[in-house]
Amino acid sequence: MKNVIKFINDAANWASDWVMLFLRFVLAFGFYHPAVNKFKSLYATTEWFASMNYPLPKFTVILVGSIEFAGFFLLILGLLTRYITIPLMFIMLVAIFTVHLGNGFAAGDNGMEIPIYYLIMLLVLFTKGPGRFSIDEAVVEKIKEQQ
Repeated sequence: MKNVIKFINDAANWASDWVMLFLRFVLAFGFYHPAVNKFKSLYATTEWFASMNYPLPKFTVILVGSIEFAGFFLLILGLLTRYITIPLMFIMLVAIFTVHLGNGFAAGDNGMEIPIYYLIMLLVLFTKGPGRFSIDEAVVEKIKEQQ
């Protein structure tokens, strides 16, 4: 029984860095298209944000799109991972409460399902970090070597 438990723990430890890499990639690509669409349809998105009474709608569209676009690149690289999750979590919370909450849970009804999944994934990255396959981790290792 000890061997089975050790095997499972070793396998989980080995897989955890790969899981964090795949989690970052999935999440990054989840932010890519919304960011691109905000800039492709800047006028329409600004009108939509204005209809929801967001302050400074054009500025907000550009800000949110820029954060999502930065999130795409930083999550792919595993660079400043914990830092980029903070504004992305804020964006998800705003989206949940202002767009999706009134539509229920189901993604097919434009509900809060997908933003909640993204929020949970962002929380995992914030609390656990980006994993070994990241620039963040390489920098930490380099600093440890120099001490």
